[in-house]
Amino acid sequence: MTVATTSLSERTRLPALAWALGACHLVARAGSFVQPMLVLYLTQEQRLTPTAAGAIVAAVGIGDFGSQLLGGWLGDRIGRRRTMLLGFLGTSIALAALGTAATTPVIWAAALGYGLAAGLFRPAGSAAVADLPAEQRTRAYSLLYWAANLGYAVAATVAGVLASRGYGLLFWLNAVAMLAAALIVVAAVPETRSTSSRSRRALLPVLLADRLMITMTVIHVGCFTLLMQAFATLPLLMTAQHLDAATYGAVLALNGFAIVILQPLGVAVLAHRDRGTVLAVSMLLAGLGGGLAAVSQSTAGFAVAILVLSLGQIGLAVQFGATFAALAPPDLRSRYMGVASSAWSLGAVLGPMLGTALLEQAGRIWLGVVALAAGLLLFAAQQAVAGSLRGRQS
Repeated sequence: MTVATTSLSERTRLPALAWALGACHLVARAGSFVQPMLVLYLTQEQRLTPTAAGAIVAAVGIGDFGSQLLGGWLGDRIGRRRTMLLGFLGTSIALAALGTAATTPVIWAAALGYGLAAGLFRPAGSAAVADLPAEQRTRAYSLLYWAANLGYAVAATVAGVLASRGYGLLFWLNAVAMLAAALIVVAAVPETRSTSSRSRRALLPVLLADRLMITMTVIHVGCFTLLMQAFATLPLLMTAQHLDAATYGAVLALNGFAIVILQPLGVAVLAHRDRGTVLAVSMLLAGLGGGLAAVSQSTAGFAVAILVLSLGQIGLAVQFGATFAALAPPDLRSRYMGVASSAWSLGAVLGPMLGTALLEQAGRIWLGVVALAAGLLLFAAQQAVAGSLRGRQS
């Protein structure tokens, strides 16, 4: 019994690779001062309309969507490590361009480049975790998400303070953080791609035959669209209630701190639960949180909405990566994870556009109604495929 227990502990212990990738997430996200303040920068500093600002945020999402497919392909072709380095170095250059752009077309192009470079790390890092033994993946993916949100909480808090004194420094500090993350990759992240798993198979024929993968991806596009519209419209909703940038930063930081504090408990409680059910409930919470944010009129109300959204994010974080890693063929692992990550990226395109347009045209009440209805629909859709997911992963 003692031998078996020790063996299980050895198998589930996080390897050095997971900690190194977690450090990359922490440094990169702790220095991500631009992303949480981008809408306010565009509407206040650049004097753009909410719809125009939403289109530029969507440009980041368009670039990020492309980067997931490109990053997945590069991860299988040139390796996980080189793809991560390319992403971090490219992001630092794109941030410098975005911070100095003066006209709307140039801002849009720089935002597109920023999204294209910044997203390369995700499919490559996810594939590196998927290369680990299956029993280590759930905790490793959770560590990455935990580190990213700890960094995000720091960034949101600091960015809110810095933004109240001007936006220019945000871009340069963010670029320096990307260079620091690249140094961590150089020093501590080994290549995990096996030479025996290099595939010459094309992704598309395999993917088109995998109906469960396609269905899960479509459902998660809807889920991430719901989440991203909530975060894209949050600064506009708070500004309409005469709350300043520092208050917005503090409320946004609550999201990161809630995940940092509660996710270890979430891993302990949810890691061995039915994956389809955990994902379905998480999507329902995303709809409820988005609805509450739309109708809130005080700092306390927005804080409650953020906490509900955080609970949904925790459930998604615990099971999302491990679920898609289990669906991926070994020789297409990086590209499958790129497709999975592209669901988030497509949501980052659709969410800001749809959310800001709905808020501007129909008002916050209808925004709340649509968010709640979307959460209910996604819950039902995920539950409908839960049985197939269990059968595939068994």
